[in-house]
Amino acid sequence: MSFPWAEPYQPKNGLTRWFDERLPLPRLVYGAIGGGYPVPRNLNYFWNFGVLAGLALTVQIVTGIILAMHYVPYGDAAFLSVERIMRDVPQGWLLRYAHANGASFFFMVTYIHIFRGLYYGSYKAPRELVWMLGLVILLLMMATAFMGYVLPWGQMSFWGAKVITGLFGAIPFVGEPVQQWLLGGFAPDQPTLNRFFSLHYLLPFVIAGVIVLHIWALHIPGSSNPTGVEVKSAQDTIPFHPFYTAKDGFGVGVFMLLFALLTFYAPNYLGHADNYIPANPLSTPAHIVPEWYFWPFYAILRAFTVDFILPAKLWGVIAMFAAILLLFFLPWIDRSPVRSGNYRPRFRQFFWILILDLLVLGYVGGQPAEEPFVMISQLATIYYFAHFLIILPILSAVERTLPLPNSISESVLHGEDKEAAPADLSGLRPAAAE
Repeated sequence: MSFPWAEPYQPKNGLTRWFDERLPLPRLVYGAIGGGYPVPRNLNYFWNFGVLAGLALTVQIVTGIILAMHYVPYGDAAFLSVERIMRDVPQGWLLRYAHANGASFFFMVTYIHIFRGLYYGSYKAPRELVWMLGLVILLLMMATAFMGYVLPWGQMSFWGAKVITGLFGAIPFVGEPVQQWLLGGFAPDQPTLNRFFSLHYLLPFVIAGVIVLHIWALHIPGSSNPTGVEVKSAQDTIPFHPFYTAKDGFGVGVFMLLFALLTFYAPNYLGHADNYIPANPLSTPAHIVPEWYFWPFYAILRAFTVDFILPAKLWGVIAMFAAILLLFFLPWIDRSPVRSGNYRPRFRQFFWILILDLLVLGYVGGQPAEEPFVMISQLATIYYFAHFLIILPILSAVERTLPLPNSISESVLHGEDKEAAPADLSGLRPAAAE
């Protein structure tokens, strides 16, 4: 299908033409995010969060590189080096708070990005690989965030490392050797810091590489949209630039405003006070808890309290990993031909119940492992797996969906002026080479 603005890139001057002929980077950028990339004309603000996730990763990489210049991954010096960054390094407090809160914002926008995909069926064909690469990014983010949480070497860092790495010890036969390899010994210590610092520095660049693959895979079928109807004509699309770059610019402004408010006025709101106490292997905190973005998975882990064939701890580990791995099979679990939740009334109801269920899991995951929180986590865990393994397959077979619009343009125009010609976008074409 040809579009009036999707013409081959034409450099505007001799220097650009010379560069493009030898390294076609301008052509690549133009085709990826410029006027050469047609996008459905009905995208709403939930499609901003992919760009915001990229911005959050950029903040993490830039601040992380600078912090690494001052951090010392060596025993007690690790905690002291973080305190030195906060007190003595020029603007070190800002870098540290921006990096710590940037991780939370990264997970916030990524979770919203995933929920948007769940609601609008962005995991369905032909975008299965886009969805799966996104889940790979999520797993890499979790590994990176966990290792980063250990580096300040406070009380919660030390005991968080001990508890989470201890989960591998529950795996039969290979668990204990894997746990010792991760820690570099039998307990979190100097080798643990060396390993975690090295991997924490490396993995963000791996995430950036997978994001490139994610975007590449997206550009083959094109972006999904709120109707779930595929592009059928040039009238259904508009060029990404300047229309969606402007829309994304608004989202970036809101993101930076909220990020600045948290960083400057409540920098420790999402953290834990115990992490300002140096790590002490002889003093166990009253309540060991990970960062908030791990709470739903932590609740699933703790939901298993009875040994049945396998130890309860092993069941918890299996369920925690299965909660994410299950999402890789979602394109085949949900067989409904209709993508968007806007046209699936029953699916929409169960979707919001799932969101409520995840919020409950998040809340109880941050609470002590005692009643009634354990029982609530057990019920919420049962519903989480039932949603994907029972409810979605049944809905796919029996749900009566609403009529879909004939095209994206029809949904935008609400059935009016369906025969209108495409807008005149000749002014958005690239200028001819000089």
